Amino acid sequence: MKLFSLDKTNKLETIKEFPFRLEKEIQNITERNITTIFNLDFVRSEFSINNFRLDTLAFDKETSSFVIIEYKRDKNFSVIDQGYAYLSLMLNNKADFILEYNENKKNTLKRSDVDWSQSRVVFVSPNFTTYQKEAINFKDLPIELWEVKRYNNQTLSYHQIQTSGAQESVKTISREDTTIEKVSKEIKVYTEQEHIDKGSEEIKELYEQLKSAILNLGDLELKPKKLYIAFVASTNVVDVHIQRSQLKIWINLLKGELNDSKGICRDVSSTGHWGNGDYEIAINTDEDLEYIMSLIKQSLRKNKK
Repeated sequence: MKLFSLDKTNKLETIKEFPFRLEKEIQNITERNITTIFNLDFVRSEFSINNFRLDTLAFDKETSSFVIIEYKRDKNFSVIDQGYAYLSLMLNNKADFILEYNENKKNTLKRSDVDWSQSRVVFVSPNFTTYQKEAINFKDLPIELWEVKRYNNQTLSYHQIQTSGAQESVKTISREDTTIEKVSKEIKVYTEQEHIDKGSEEIKELYEQLKSAILNLGDLELKPKKLYIAFVASTNVVDVHIQRSQLKIWINLLKGELNDSKGICRDVSSTGHWGNGDYEIAINTDEDLEYIMSLIKQSLRKNKK
């Protein structure tokens, strides 16, 4: 992809890539901006345990799980082997990860506060090989690849490598690798289809209508979570939980930030709920879909910044 800057005379000037010299450069920038890039909490840099050294340890408050981030400039490594080795290390040393969190953060974390099933490993590199990209083409792989580029105009980009409609499960190769097999028993990657299957035919059709309308707003990514499907810009805009006879929708705005002239939203600011935000809607028909989209647009305007 070619990038250009536009001057006052509408003349284009090519923006050239400004490569990183060291992995440490990528690590320092990422750790300093980890919330902006990944919406994660930074825990520790260079966390050593059992002869392993993890570049960055982070925590995902949304899923209550740990995230290991590794930085690479060279291309000679296996994302599967290294990723599952780190996940196995975590699952076999849970107390050490919790202790590290508690020593570096103000909050106190208990073992029951962590959802180990949603642990994952993120690799960040300027480039990945075709083989590495193909290696993650499973629907339930707890490993992510992110390409980072730096340009000569002081601009950076972080881009997640997406699987190409993967249908195969990583469990099909787990019989050949005991580490993958052990980790796969405890870690679960959730798919959109698993959520969809919970609804009746009418609710499945309603969800597809809502999903299409949301994605047509542009610059939104669909991310299946354990309890709901998140639609994300810079952070969650709206979360959808598919039930047998209805959809539950949570709009990610704080109490008082949403203009709901029809009053169809329920205030859940002081009650327990799954999704992000203080507003909940339950629907089983498309009668108010257009109006609901006007509410979601309010959340998008705030959460895409």
